[in-house]
Amino acid sequence: MGKIFSRRGDGFAIYMLEAELMKDLEDGTQDASERGKIPPLTDEEVKHLFDICKSIHKISGVEKGHEVVMTYDGGTNKIPRLGINTGRLQTLQIYERCFGADTTELSDPDYTYRQVKPTLRDDIPMMEQAQLLMVVPVFYGAMPNLGIYTQPDGPVPNPMELLPVGKIKEAKAAYEEAVELAVRDIVIVASAYYEAGADGINIDTVGACGDPDFKAALLASEELTTKYPGICIEMGMAGEFVLGMHGGISHNDVKLAGLYPHEQVKMAQAAGVTIFGPTINTKPAKSIPWNIARVATYTKACVSAAEIPVHANMGMGVGALPLCLTPPIDIVSLASKAMVEITDLDGL
Repeated sequence: MGKIFSRRGDGFAIYMLEAELMKDLEDGTQDASERGKIPPLTDEEVKHLFDICKSIHKISGVEKGHEVVMTYDGGTNKIPRLGINTGRLQTLQIYERCFGADTTELSDPDYTYRQVKPTLRDDIPMMEQAQLLMVVPVFYGAMPNLGIYTQPDGPVPNPMELLPVGKIKEAKAAYEEAVELAVRDIVIVASAYYEAGADGINIDTVGACGDPDFKAALLASEELTTKYPGICIEMGMAGEFVLGMHGGISHNDVKLAGLYPHEQVKMAQAAGVTIFGPTINTKPAKSIPWNIARVATYTKACVSAAEIPVHANMGMGVGALPLCLTPPIDIVSLASKAMVEITDLDGL
C-alpha cells in the first residue's frame, strides 16, 4: 500500500500510511473536543475528511454549486508583499478582475486603527475612488491592536512592565484605559470610511492583546451599529480562545477570557457584528490532516451556535494552513474544501 502525500503544519512535505492518516484525524478532532468542550466530528465526517486528505490531486475543489463567499483581510497589503509594484487601487482591481474576489478590502500598511487616524484626510479620497472603480463590495479594515497604546509608543503604562513587579491593579487599569482609547479610534476611523462609501468595516485580528482587545472590538461594534443601523461589520479573531491578559473583563456579564469560537460568535452577534471570522491556530509540529480535523471541529461548533454568517480565517498559521509566508496551494485548496464540506460555513 503506497503512502499518502501530505504536509506538516510548518509546510514541509511528509508521507503517511492510511492508518497514520486516520489516527491523526481522530486525534485532531478529539483534541478540539476536549479543549473546547464541544462534540467531536462524527465517524462519517472523519471518513469524509479521510477521503479528502488522501487526494492525489495538486488542487482540490468543491462541487459546482457548493462554492462559498470569500472575504479578505489586509487585502491591499498582500500583493506588494510579493514584490509587485502596485498601488492600493490597482491591487483592489487585481483582486476583483484577476482573482474573481467576492469582496475586497482597502487597508493601510500600518494595519491598526490608531495608526491610520492621522492620515484619514489623505486616505478617505482613496475609498471614494475605489467605490467608483469597483463592482464588488469594498470593505475597510484594521486591527484594534491594544499593544500599540502602551508606552513608550503610546500614552498608557505598559502592563508587561507592571506585572513582573507585582503592580497587578495598575496593569489592569492600564488595559482598561487602552480599551477606552481603542474604542474611540475604531469608531472615528470606521465612521469616516463608512461615510465615504465603504460597504463594510472589518475589525480584524481581535483578541491579539487578549480580553481587553476583544472588549474594545465589542464596544466599538455596538457604538457603530447604534450610529449606523444596518452597517456591515466583520469581526475576525486572532486565535482560537481569548487570552486572559487582564483576566477580569466581562461583557454583558460574560467573562471574555477563555472563550472559544462557539462562545465568541455569540458575543459578536449580540454586539451587532454581521460576519464572524473564527480563527483556529495551526500546530506546526502536527500533520495538516490532524490540524484540519481540529479546525473543522471548532468551526462546526461555531457555525452551529451562530445566527450570522461565519467566514473562517484561513491563512498562514491559522485555519489548518501551514505556518509559512506562502502556504502551498495543494494544502490551501484541500483544507478549504474540507472546511466547506464538513462545517457548513458561509465563507472563507
